[in-house]
Amino acid sequence: MTDVPPNPGSPSPSDVGVLLVDDHPLMRQSFRTLIDATPGLTTVAEAGTGTEAVRLARRHRPAVVLMDIRMPGMDGIEATRHICAGPDTADVRVLILTTFDLDEYVYAALRAGASGFLVKDASAADLLTGIRVVASGDALLAPRITRRLIATFAEQAAPPSAAPSGLEVITEREREVLGLIAQGLSNTEIAQQLFVTVGTVKTHIGRLLSKLGARDRAQLVIIAYETGLVRPQPR
Repeated sequence: MTDVPPNPGSPSPSDVGVLLVDDHPLMRQSFRTLIDATPGLTTVAEAGTGTEAVRLARRHRPAVVLMDIRMPGMDGIEATRHICAGPDTADVRVLILTTFDLDEYVYAALRAGASGFLVKDASAADLLTGIRVVASGDALLAPRITRRLIATFAEQAAPPSAAPSGLEVITEREREVLGLIAQGLSNTEIAQQLFVTVGTVKTHIGRLLSKLGARDRAQLVIIAYETGLVRPQPR
C-alpha cells in the first residue's frame, strides 16, 4: 500500500498531514478512518514497510509519521533514523507505535530521532492528541512516564567512564534544567524547584534545544542520559 487517494472532503492545505506506517492493512485502515474523520488532520499516504515509509516521507513531507516498529525488512527504528536524518525530511516528526508501553525498542527509536510513542491500544482521543502534540513540535513524553521509560532503556547503554561531556556549551542553570527534564519533571515542577517562572524555564529549554542541536524534549532526555549528566536508577 502506498499513496492514498484524496479525501472526499478536500482537505485544507493547513491540515496536519499524517503518513501511516504499519505492516497490517487493517491497522492502517482503522487509523486512516479515524484521522480522516477528524477536522484538521488528513492521511497523506500509507506504507507497509520501513523502506516504503522513507520514500513516502520524502515525497509527501508529512507533519507526522505514525510509525510501527516491528515490520519485515527495514524496521521502524531504521526508517525513523533515515527520516529524521534526511535533509528533505528533517522537519518531519515521527510518532512511534508500540505494542506495549515498555517495548524493548522504544529507547532505540527515541535515539533515532522519534518525538515520542503511543501504545497501539491507546484511545482514539489519545491518538489524535498525540498526533497534534508531535505536529506542534513538542515531544510526546508525559512527565509521569519519562522516569520509567528512559531509566529502563538507558540501563542498556554502557555507562560513561568519565565526567559528563558534550555539555560544555550550556550554562550551569541550563544544566540544572536539563537534569530535571531527564528526571521527568514538567515545566511547572522545574519552575517550582528552581524558584523561577514557567516562562523562564521555557526560555532555558529553547536555548538547550538550540545549543545541543536537539529536535525536542525527547532528545534532551536522551542527551542527558548519554552524556552521563543523569544516571539511570536501578529498578
